[in-house]
Amino acid sequence: MMKIGCCGFPIAMEKYFRTFEVVEVQKTFYKPLAVETARKWREKAPEDFEFTVKAWQVITHPPSSPTYRKANLRIEDAGFFKPIKQVFEAWEVTREIARALKAKFILFQTPRSFRESEESFRNMREFFSSVEREFVFGWEPRGWSDDAVKKVCESLNLVHVVDPFKNQPLFGELRYFRIHENHSESEVFSLLGKADYVMFNNPFMLQDALKLKSRRDEVEGKNPESAQRL
Repeated sequence: MMKIGCCGFPIAMEKYFRTFEVVEVQKTFYKPLAVETARKWREKAPEDFEFTVKAWQVITHPPSSPTYRKANLRIEDAGFFKPIKQVFEAWEVTREIARALKAKFILFQTPRSFRESEESFRNMREFFSSVEREFVFGWEPRGWSDDAVKKVCESLNLVHVVDPFKNQPLFGELRYFRIHENHSESEVFSLLGKADYVMFNNPFMLQDALKLKSRRDEVEGKNPESAQRL
């Protein structure tokens, strides 16, 4: 079944749990929540509800990124999968939260400043060969050529995460879509059956996710009442 959800909670958590089957946790990217908080979220959620996790920016983004200022982080050197202490410590934090949430999938989103280069590939290779493979790993790059993305994903066994209205997935054991802009109803409905996960990440994400979930449930003969109540 194609799972549909949002990147973050656009409504109260309890309502969200009653309505959707998956959420991509965003707090783990900016300034990670406490492991105990993650455990409480897992306990509140239905047993079959799924959390996916966006890896902490200390792994993927440099300290010059505006997202560091937003999170009030003060770190001198980090990001770009560098083989340094700060990056591997950030991975341990991300991993412990993912474990507490019983997550299966972790997303690594890199900024456009993480350029296609041998150094970038070397950093990624060292990072992913050093961490335990207890999750499915996804990578959402910016500005890399298709050939380079395919090479990296194939060699490191990463799911190529995409916005399907901009790029097509080039490799992976599953398909994970992140929708970054608003689209017409017909465009949203065109996603049916094309991915394992469709995660909306835009100002209209709640409405778009509800529309697509309602249409999916209608096609599958399910009762879409939970969407109508919102």
